[in-house]
Amino acid sequence: MEGPDLAGQTVLVTGSATGVGRELLLSTADCGARTAVHYHTSADAAREVADAARDRGAEAAMTVQGDVTDPDSVDGLFAAIEDELGTVDVLVNNVGDFAPAHWADLEFETWTRVLETNLNGTYLCSKRALPGMREHEYGRIVNIGYASSEQGLVSPKNFPYFVAKKGVLMFTRMLAADTQDDGITVNAISPYVVENSDEFPAELPRGRPANFEDLIAPLYFFLDPDSEYVSGENLEVDGGWLPETV
Repeated sequence: MEGPDLAGQTVLVTGSATGVGRELLLSTADCGARTAVHYHTSADAAREVADAARDRGAEAAMTVQGDVTDPDSVDGLFAAIEDELGTVDVLVNNVGDFAPAHWADLEFETWTRVLETNLNGTYLCSKRALPGMREHEYGRIVNIGYASSEQGLVSPKNFPYFVAKKGVLMFTRMLAADTQDDGITVNAISPYVVENSDEFPAELPRGRPANFEDLIAPLYFFLDPDSEYVSGENLEVDGGWLPETV
């Protein structure tokens, strides 16, 4: 899949040591970006991704540790990237814990972690990235949502995740409006079930989960220079799933 030319741009994908974040990060390496592989505890995996990014054409690659729910930690990880790679031009807010259990069975710590990693992490990283983007009058922020969150999808199972993802999409729309004069776009990609998901329903749209390429395609679209007028949008990658039928 051919993507936009990202040579000279610095890309940060949060939670990019494994899973979807890894694949999105490597897809920007394929486009020649300078890449920052973020991790919280998976240091070895992050180093492997940085090596793979260099092999796949990244102009430069580094690893950076941080807790996206802690303001000081977020400031530190951005400062490290700025020192080595320069201002973050592209931010993909991918981190977000998932807790597939009935809401009443969740420990308070789990409830809080799901809300904070998904919503607070998106807020903190976006807020820290914006001054540099505004200074350069250019920036791309892509947030990872969840399919049908805009429609208020809820369930007793995994409830804080749905609440947080609804908040992420509201934040996306608000931030797009707040940056419309700054050369910055803010959009969201919202998958349903992805090939590395923890759980799979009995029936999947089109007979399969989304693969990583299905998520990379909209990422490339949002990062393309010709998409500069597209902001505040949420692209659902769900194969035509209708939660009303579940």
